[in-house]
Amino acid sequence: MPAERLTEDTIRSFAEKWYAALDQHIPLDQVLKFITADLEFKVPEDTFTGHQGFGRWYAAVTNRFFDEVHTVTKVEPVIEDAGGRATVRVLVNWQAKIWDAPGPRSQWLGFDADQTWILVPGPEGPQIKTYVVNELAPMPGSGNL
Repeated sequence: MPAERLTEDTIRSFAEKWYAALDQHIPLDQVLKFITADLEFKVPEDTFTGHQGFGRWYAAVTNRFFDEVHTVTKVEPVIEDAGGRATVRVLVNWQAKIWDAPGPRSQWLGFDADQTWILVPGPEGPQIKTYVVNELAPMPGSGNL
């Protein structure tokens, strides 16, 4: 089946589905459908490439953070190449909890993230080819990462 061209609606829907998947800590093999095999994934702590690199990042965050909630506040796509590629600015509020042993309680984290994605059509919908966290701004009262 040929990949469908990217549209504003499919991109917005994709962003919501991506973050729902991250919040639910779905199995890695299901998350990989959202990304290309040659992914470049830049987050504040490092840059990860391909499915293997992303898998290392995903294992680390799903074992560190819990009660995660991502709230998409803005999706600004610029569709290029007649829907064959899109550069997307995504603003998302991320809140989660962590627990560092032997602490007596978990700690709340809250950040506003400014991201840039490159999306391409994939066999089951859009896929992330490049993911860059441009800025991660802590909310008042947030713990540190």
